[in-house]
Amino acid sequence: MRTETPPTVRLEDYRPSDHLIDRVELDIRLDPHDTRVTATLALRPNPVGRPGAPLVLDGDDLTLLALELDGQALGPDAYRADPSSLTLPTPPQRPFTLRIETRLDPTANTRLMGLYRSNGVYCTQCEADGFRRITYFLDRPDVLSIYTTRIEAEREAAPILLGNGNPSEAGAVPGTGRHYAVWHDPMPKPAYLFALVGGRLDRVAKDFTTMEGRRVKIAVYVEPGKGDRAAYALDAVERSMAWDETAFGRAYDLDVFNVVAVSDFNMGAMENKGLNIFNDKYVLASPETATDADYAAIEAIIAHEYFHNWSGNRVTCRDWFQLCLKEGLTVFRDQEFSSDMRSRAVHRIAEVRNLRARQFPEDAGPLAHPVRPKQYAEINNFYTATVYEKGAEIVRMLRTLIGDAAFRAGMDRYFAENDGKAATVEDFLEAFEAASGRDLSRFAEWYERPGTPRVAASGSYDASVQTYRLAFRQTRPGAGADAPPLVVPIRLGLVGSDGPLDAATSERVEAGVFVLEAAEDAVTFENVATEPVPSLFRAFSAPVRVASSLDDAARLTLLRHDPDSFNRWEAAQRVALGLMARQVRGESTETADAFVAALGAFLDAEALHDPAFAAQILALPSEGDLADEIGTETDPDAIFSARQTLRRRLGTGLRERLMSLRETLAEPAGTPFSPDAAAAGRRALRNAALDLIAAADAQAGTALAEAQIEAATNMTDRLAGLATLALLPGEAREAALTAFAERYADEPLVLDKWFAIQAMIPEDGTVARIRRLQSHPAFAMTNPNRVRSLIGSFSLANPTQFNRPDGAGYALVAETVLALDGTNPQVAARLMTAFGPWRRLEPGRRAVAEAALRRIVATPGLSRDVSDIATRSVAG
Repeated sequence: MRTETPPTVRLEDYRPSDHLIDRVELDIRLDPHDTRVTATLALRPNPVGRPGAPLVLDGDDLTLLALELDGQALGPDAYRADPSSLTLPTPPQRPFTLRIETRLDPTANTRLMGLYRSNGVYCTQCEADGFRRITYFLDRPDVLSIYTTRIEAEREAAPILLGNGNPSEAGAVPGTGRHYAVWHDPMPKPAYLFALVGGRLDRVAKDFTTMEGRRVKIAVYVEPGKGDRAAYALDAVERSMAWDETAFGRAYDLDVFNVVAVSDFNMGAMENKGLNIFNDKYVLASPETATDADYAAIEAIIAHEYFHNWSGNRVTCRDWFQLCLKEGLTVFRDQEFSSDMRSRAVHRIAEVRNLRARQFPEDAGPLAHPVRPKQYAEINNFYTATVYEKGAEIVRMLRTLIGDAAFRAGMDRYFAENDGKAATVEDFLEAFEAASGRDLSRFAEWYERPGTPRVAASGSYDASVQTYRLAFRQTRPGAGADAPPLVVPIRLGLVGSDGPLDAATSERVEAGVFVLEAAEDAVTFENVATEPVPSLFRAFSAPVRVASSLDDAARLTLLRHDPDSFNRWEAAQRVALGLMARQVRGESTETADAFVAALGAFLDAEALHDPAFAAQILALPSEGDLADEIGTETDPDAIFSARQTLRRRLGTGLRERLMSLRETLAEPAGTPFSPDAAAAGRRALRNAALDLIAAADAQAGTALAEAQIEAATNMTDRLAGLATLALLPGEAREAALTAFAERYADEPLVLDKWFAIQAMIPEDGTVARIRRLQSHPAFAMTNPNRVRSLIGSFSLANPTQFNRPDGAGYALVAETVLALDGTNPQVAARLMTAFGPWRRLEPGRRAVAEAALRRIVATPGLSRDVSDIATRSVAG
């Protein structure tokens, strides 16, 4: 494990590799503890590299067995080798071949990077720099090579052998009980996209014919006996392939496309060319074991990894500073896919909830960084919400600016001009400049600066001439007085007391969009018959914080009449946030009755028309949202209390309507389960109603939850009932938790949900409960899913207990981080991100959190991953 202080890598220092690798031939002989890898590399000097430069290949914890140059063994004086690098001081200044043999122990690889063995299955994870744990290599994304891989293993232990590209040969190894398979990938790729899998796996498959007439065999591989849970993932692959052809004109380019589910995986999934490896929680699904949220996540992540075939694989990134070029763009693509598969309005709300919960706090904390970072010490720590979600928002703003037609033309141009290359953000934007004729040099600033911009808006109405003037002012916290203003597309409209004011017009608003390009600007609407309420940033047209002078009455007008669904939801959220914030500050909450009445009217008119949207309207902002709203000196206990008070108020005021909705939306006995958006929406609203009823009346909530668990025919309803009971102390809760664990004792992914529900209980006994659960037979510190479900859920979704004044919550997470750091530093580092908002806490908690962080920083021998996060958290 790398524990040395890492050098800082800077974007400004980028230079091309001095050498290129045109072809890679790998012979990998799998063994649980003694895997042998022979890599034959066809190298040549890079014409734009430094003439005569030494060849320095990356390594990580490698053992070199043999080294040959053009078929001749090299003596010890001709090279330098250690576990982290292999150097030829004077390589040939012509094309040459290097043959490298290394030895690995896949079973001992608890970091789950490189080649490792999980539940008897060999698999790989090479992004960002895992390939150097397999063989010495130029492990950087701008070195693209053609790979041919021979995989050999014991047939009994690993009857399935998979690699990148297309299968070209297979057979037995005479007299050994072993067999082999050869895979050839005709597409040049960087080393981080290399993959192999070997093991005992079940397969489900179907054929797909591309728009170009290629017949593709798509297959999903899962642990034996779980093939019946792979059908939805297989269907999602097929729908993703068809959608990408229609939406972006991108056809698949190989003869096979394989997805493999493994139980030990640090990430959600990995887009290796033709062989996507997934965390099994994002593949396996059945009504009995997966919730509606699980089905939606499987659909989205299957699509995301498939879409990488073009936005990430065919066109890769030049260096890791350009990570947003593949991840932000592909998140945008998978969000569009999910929006088309489900409710666009509801999905947009979910996207923004996620952005505000994860990226806004990141932007405001010590780990803030630009979407394209300028430097890093450990690249694994930059797979962040800023790169992914904010990166996607930038792509969406670009489409808003130039329009749908120019955006599609720009995407086509980007893919055509950069196919088979390693691209940059500049290459991306140049394609859209050429397609649209628009100068995007100032828009590019979105990639370069951290922080969430703030836009203040104020309006004034002149009844005498029927005009309405909207003034805007943008600021960038921490950017400095000389920072240039951003280009901010504001999708907007005006709403009156009876509905949208469609007659209002402005010369500066085109297709409903006003572009704010100066620090201050204003737009005037004419033909405004009555004083309006402005509807700003419709569909969340830019990732900014908005300050306006609207009162609750104006926001409730938007809730009733705004044609933009997102802003109707946003109006309800802003009213709720205001009420809760005022309670925290000890101010009047007299408008709460009007809020309850408005929600009641909404439910009466629309709940049955769009239950999924109604469920979103009823879902109050989270404790994290309220902490973000308050901003400084936050007290998690006061925030929790304010939110609970409003939940009770809504549950009391809406009880009869909520009970009626639960009855109306109940599925008749014998109705087959469907994960489609309509059925999921009905379940979502019934369970939102249950949550509010229980908040107002614990006895009624307990009875309803117990009955729902007993009658449930799917995991969504069963888990919702359990989650409701988890918030209601008493014998019923403990009995339900025990029964659930017994029922699903052999289902690790279901027990993850059980761990998470208990980790999120906002009670003083939760830390002690978690410590007991760490000894549960189903919990394993070696499995990332188990750790994330128990410790991750606690630190990220239980603010009162993680931020306990006595420091017990911080101590629990710090102990886990240090315990994990020696075996899986990547997972340990990601747990550390829960400390991100520590500086905005009230002084007592702030001091305790800082002490926990400094304890971690002071621990000798920290991994680079954890040291980087801990040091930045304290220094920031």
